[in-house]
Amino acid sequence: MIKLAVVGLGKMGLSHHAMIHAHPRVEVAAVCDATGYVLDVLNKYTGVRTYTDFDAMLAEVPLDAVIIATPSSMHATMVNAALAKGLHVFCEKPFCLDTKDGEQATRTATEKGLVNQVGYHYRFVGAFQEVKRLLDANAIGQVTHVLAEAYGPVVLKPKGSSWRTQRSEGGGCLYDYAAHPLNLVNWYFGAPKGVGGTVLNKIFSKETDDEVFGTLYFADGKSAQISVNWSDESYRKMSTKISIWGTAGRITADRQECQVYLRDTAALPAGYQPGWNSRYTTDLTEPVWFYLRGEEYSAQLDYFVTCIEENRAHDNVNSFESALATDKVISMMIADAEKGASVLDGDALPDAPKKKKGLFAALR
Repeated sequence: MIKLAVVGLGKMGLSHHAMIHAHPRVEVAAVCDATGYVLDVLNKYTGVRTYTDFDAMLAEVPLDAVIIATPSSMHATMVNAALAKGLHVFCEKPFCLDTKDGEQATRTATEKGLVNQVGYHYRFVGAFQEVKRLLDANAIGQVTHVLAEAYGPVVLKPKGSSWRTQRSEGGGCLYDYAAHPLNLVNWYFGAPKGVGGTVLNKIFSKETDDEVFGTLYFADGKSAQISVNWSDESYRKMSTKISIWGTAGRITADRQECQVYLRDTAALPAGYQPGWNSRYTTDLTEPVWFYLRGEEYSAQLDYFVTCIEENRAHDNVNSFESALATDKVISMMIADAEKGASVLDGDALPDAPKKKKGLFAALR
């Protein structure tokens, strides 16, 4: 049995606790949070050891692994402390708000041979996995352009500040929402060489962005546009969508379905035909031991457990290294947005400098 602790018992932390507590090969040995009421309830009904002090928990409880689901600004310190104790780490996304912290954690996990994973759960959605299989099979030929979108009803009116709405604590729409489609683009195509035209716009929030737009540039000439808005009331819940154009067809996918158009010239994968094809997540997804919010959440935790059991520290689809690549793209977009738009002589834009050097911000 893997002895594991869950740290941070907000919405995601409680979800992770419910799923991993039911896992047949895991023992939840401790939980840690700042809220006494939540700890009292869990201790009463599950008997689990409870802590408000993370360091004390690490010192007192024999553990194999931890799940960290605290506010984003706390990730780096807790991840590195757990790694220093020789523990395998699953960390909620975004990985680290400072890429230097992410680089340090990635190096430490690699040097110690510890399983490391970040909670980008869309990589475990059947439809998005099918996109990856089709791209690896070169089904739509040379990819020329990508559109990655995410919309949802998170911030719909001016309200008090929370950790999610502060750039220094949660990162706002860019880190909390746009990170998902950015991570999928990285998974499919690797890291871009540059970004341009980034817009980080406030709608209702006072301290951070509510919508994100921008373009990613890749070395082989393809581009990817990002369009994200978490102040969109027309969506009942978060909806992420990927559209990919290639020389031999087109792929469009969301959580429910993967739609594929293949030209007569396409190299047809098994089960596909020229014209339109549809594959549904329900047909592409394996059953899980415990369902909560979607099979992908349970699937990613089971994958983490399996990697620990099989000593697959260097073979994880959602490793710190892959999450760090997404963090670096986010940093590039922030730097690009701060430069502002190029404008005609004599014109001006609100809160933007009059000149911008270069077409795009390069990844150095």
